Parts: sequence; C-alpha cells; structure tokens
Amino acid sequence: MKTIALSLLSLFLSITLSAFGEEKNRAIPFETFDLDVGQTVETRGGASITLQSVEEPPGKVWNEISRAEVKVSIDGEEHTLIAGTYRLPQKMGSVQIDCPVTGGLRDTSHMDHWALEKDARIRVWTEEGPWIDPESFGYPLVQRWFASHTAFSNEPVASRPDGKLYYHAGMDFGGCEALTEVIAATDALVVSAGDDVLTAHQPIADTPVAPRYDVLYLLDERGWYYRYSHFHSFDPTIKLGTKVKKGQRLGLVGKEGGSGGWTHLHFEIKNRKPSGRWGTEDSYAFLWQGYRNLHDPEILAVARPGHMILEGEKVTHDGTRSWSREGEIAKFEWRFSDGTTATGAKVEREYPAPGSYRETLIVTDSAGNEDANFVRVKVFSKADPASAPPRVHATYHPTFNIRAGQPVTFKCRAFETTHGEETWDFGDGSPAAATKSDGNVKKLDPEGYATIEHTYSQPGTYFVHVFRKDEKGWLAEDRLYLRVKE
Repeated sequence: MKTIALSLLSLFLSITLSAFGEEKNRAIPFETFDLDVGQTVETRGGASITLQSVEEPPGKVWNEISRAEVKVSIDGEEHTLIAGTYRLPQKMGSVQIDCPVTGGLRDTSHMDHWALEKDARIRVWTEEGPWIDPESFGYPLVQRWFASHTAFSNEPVASRPDGKLYYHAGMDFGGCEALTEVIAATDALVVSAGDDVLTAHQPIADTPVAPRYDVLYLLDERGWYYRYSHFHSFDPTIKLGTKVKKGQRLGLVGKEGGSGGWTHLHFEIKNRKPSGRWGTEDSYAFLWQGYRNLHDPEILAVARPGHMILEGEKVTHDGTRSWSREGEIAKFEWRFSDGTTATGAKVEREYPAPGSYRETLIVTDSAGNEDANFVRVKVFSKADPASAPPRVHATYHPTFNIRAGQPVTFKCRAFETTHGEETWDFGDGSPAAATKSDGNVKKLDPEGYATIEHTYSQPGTYFVHVFRKDEKGWLAEDRLYLRVKE
C-alpha cells in the first residue's frame, strides 16, 4: 500500500509541478545523509564522511537537549558540529557541512518532526557553492532580521505531562500583529489556503499538508511544501490553485491557530528525507542567505539561541555567530539586565533569581558598522521548577525606514502573569510609559496585546526596554533595537 501511495504522490506532484514550466525540477545544491555512529558515506564530490560520535547532554530544567554535539571525520580529519539552533553550514575539509538534528531530540520529543531514523542527520554542500539557489529563495517577512523574538529549529519550548518535550521545528519570527507583512519566500503553487486543499495534496494522498483556517501551504519547484501559519488575514489575491512569485504579499502576521498566544509567523519546509518520510528541512541557512541577498546588510549580530537554567546557574553567552561583510568582528559588547557590561565574543554570567531576562549584544566591525541583538535567559526556580517564569513579548512597526517625527507602533503581551503592568523606556530620554496587556488569559483575544505609539524626534539608534513583574517579584523583560533616519 505504501508503494502505491508513493506512486500516486509522484503522479500528483508531476502534474502539479508541470505548472512551473521547464524549471519544475530545480536542483537541490546539497546532499542529505542520515547516519548511525560509525557509518561512512561518500558524497557526490568524492568526500568520505564518517559519523564518529553524538553527545546530547540533558539540561537541568526538563532534561532538555539544547546543545547536541556531533563529531564527524571528513577525509580522515575530525571536525565538530553543533546541531541546529542558529548554526550555519561550515567549511570543513573539502565541503560545507551542517547537522540539522540528532536522534535524541526525536526520542524525547512528543512529535517526530524530522523523520530521522538514525543517530544524526548531516547535510553536505560543495566547498564554495551557495546553500540554496539565490534566485529562488528570499525572506518571508517585510521586517528587519531578528526584529522580535524568534523560536528556531530544535529549541526546547515546553515540557508535557506525558514526560515528553515540545521541541520547535521550523522557524518562528515574532512580528507586529496585523501590521507585519508576510511574503512568499519562493515561487510556488498555493495548494492549501485555510481549510481548502487541492485534491492531489490532501493528507490522504501522503502529503504533509495539514489544513487549518490560519495556514497556507505552498509547493515550490523542488517539490518542497512550505507551511505559513498564524495569519491574522490572507491577502485577497491568494487563491487556491494559483501561483505566487517570490516576494509576493501573502497576508499579515497574527496569532491565530496554535500560536500559544504570541504573534509570529511559523515558517516550515517539509520534504522527503532519507527515511522516505516527510520531515522538516532546517531552513535557517536559506533564510539567512535570502535576507542578505534582499537587504544587503553590512553587519548582523547574533546572540541567540536562548538559555533555560535553574536559579544560581551560569550560562555562556556567545556572539561568535555574528557576521560582517568586512570580515571579523572587531568588538563584542554585552550589556546585562543588572546594569553591568562585559566585552568579548563569549562571556559567562550567573543568574541568582528566577525570571525572563533579555541580554544585549552590540557588535562593531573594523569599518565602524554596528548591529545589536538580544538573547533570552529563562531562569526557573529550584523550589518550583514546574512554574515557568513570566515573560513579555514586544514588537514594533515599521522596522525599516523609520523617520524622525514618524510615529512607531509598539505592541507587547505578558505571559504567565496578570499582575502589574508593563513599563516602557523608549531609549531617547523621554518619560517612562505604561501599558497593561491581558497576560495571555485568552490566547486568541484580538485585544490581548497592549499597543502604544512613540515618536523619535532625532535620528539615531535606540534601545527600547519593556518590563513587567509578577506577584513574586520575578522579572519579565524584552528589548528592541531601532534605527531612525532623518
């Protein structure tokens, strides 16, 4: 029966992809291998790769896997990879290589997003080739890189009563509800819009399509399915069975469906894995490349992924994944929630009290270009680790081409607490402002986020800080970085 289903799917895909014309079989520039420890494969380019070991140390809060370390041998030379979580492919030996996922995540997850049946998955590119065809892949939001909170591949999200964990699969980009535009990352066919699905792409035909009122599924020239979730609204031009072009408007970011109450775009690619099943394709590298091609930034700061620890523990903050067109970053500056600072690509910090903290990384290159990014640290109580600390999600709009004298819309929502209110510091010396969001009491409440406007009178770069405390005095904070033009 499985063979018949696969044959039918191939026929459906052949018919559907013919709508793209001559380029219906766009080449995929990398190879994917699922390997057990000790297994060796040879790439198309002749490189010999052996999976030597997989280390997946559990965290102390949920026994979560947040940093899986994989050792591989490439033509006899040993190299180390960190799986997923904001890692780009690295040049190692004669190839570019990364590790999207390891088997421990599958074994401890409530859902097998990845269709991995061995110890680890690796992807291999040629030494100099692009990660994805640059003409075919863009960026799915009209928004600055890391303008708001993100939840990316393999980050632990929550524990469950059954003892399993919820790990994130795909990419979540926080955005400003009903204001941030979602655009198509690729040329594609609309195969599912809301609850409507083209017959050939229904789940019964062995596809990864799972229709829902807030979701679009698009199918590209590679045969990859793209899930765009949590729309506030679809653009009226988006119709089932029509083709969209890369960069075309799809709708507005929202928090509909299974969003957990925070406004974001869930962007996820599903394709066939070496196991023969549909699994998630880690798209961070493609999105990084697409954003750079589209916006041509001079420099990008990366302080993520976040950390989750128990009170009194230490974490190492790491800015080494930041990038500059000039080459190496000349300066790494860290500003911490307690008012202290530090310099260096990696710094260690201890967190004595529960709460959700946002730490600031500012990077500067040799040409004086500067960028900033933030990293969340969730600190759980040792006495009550089952109680999540409060947190705040903040967004703003627009994020590009803000002009002095132009109002900027800010939105925020508290989670895990209804106590108190949010305090805003807009970073320009103006008096503090206050809002009171609903504390996520009703996840899909259209008025759940508090909204406030602020106008900057002078051009410059500004750091916005918003915070709220729960009835225990535990801190929840978020930070934003704005560039204002004349």
